Formats: sequence, structure tokens, C-alpha cells
Amino acid sequence: MNNTQVKFSDRKSEIDLYQLQELFNVAAFWAKGRSIEDMGIAIANSQPVITVRAQERLIGFARATSDGIYRATIWDVVIHPDYRGTGLGSKLVESVLSHPHMHRVERVYLMTTHQQGFYEKIGFQSNSSTTMVLYNQRHLMPTPEIQLQESLGG
Repeated sequence: MNNTQVKFSDRKSEIDLYQLQELFNVAAFWAKGRSIEDMGIAIANSQPVITVRAQERLIGFARATSDGIYRATIWDVVIHPDYRGTGLGSKLVESVLSHPHMHRVERVYLMTTHQQGFYEKIGFQSNSSTTMVLYNQRHLMPTPEIQLQESLGG
């Protein structure tokens, strides 16, 4: 692999959702079968979103959600199997962390099933004391009608 042919981008408008779906299906057991529509929603609600391309081929992806100051979570970090072991995964995560929307965040979380060692090399630490999950239970709980104010002033 020639690193001069690899391009990192934070432009959501450049993301080909079909290539992303293919990348997830090939390289991410936890993201197989995601729909184009759902991936579009996730990307629209994430900042930053970082892609890695070799020529026109999408070979890496990661995104984060954050309030920009206190907390953030990194999601969907993936590198195509043909490009693993080249340092691109570390550079991808570092690109997310150094993005202007993230660089001041006090605490960054992520979830991983098998890659703890990879993230530890970047500086992440195990944190078993704060991990909890609530699965969407819309079918069990009625959704109350809530009117949101457009601004704090009403």
C-alpha cells in the first residue's frame, strides 16, 4: 500500500452509503445488514465523521457523537481487512480525537468486543464502572407527546 494514495476526509457529503454498507458487511460483524436509510440518519447525527479512501474506494470509517466539551462516544471504527496492520486504524481514531469538535472533550467513550488491545495502544483505558445499556423498548412504552421549545426563551 502506498500511503500517498490514502486520503482522510471529514466531509459527510463525500460518503457513498453503498460503499459504506459494503465495508460494514465485509469488515464489521457488528454492523452487517445495516440499511442505507439508517446509516444516513446515523451520519447526519454524528460529528465528526471520518472516512479513509484509497483512490475512490472507501477503506475506513469512524464517527463520534459529542456535546463538544464534556462527553463523546466513538462509534463504528472500521478498516477494510486488506488495509489492516498498516497503521490506518490508529490514524483514523486519532483523526476523530483531534477533530475540532472533539479535541476539548473531557472524556471519550467507545465500545469494543475484541479490540481492547488496539485501543489501549492509543491511550484508552478499561472502564467497567460506567457501562450500562437500555435497549429501545418502544413496543413496551407509550411515547408521550412532548412539545419542544425552539429556544430557551420560549
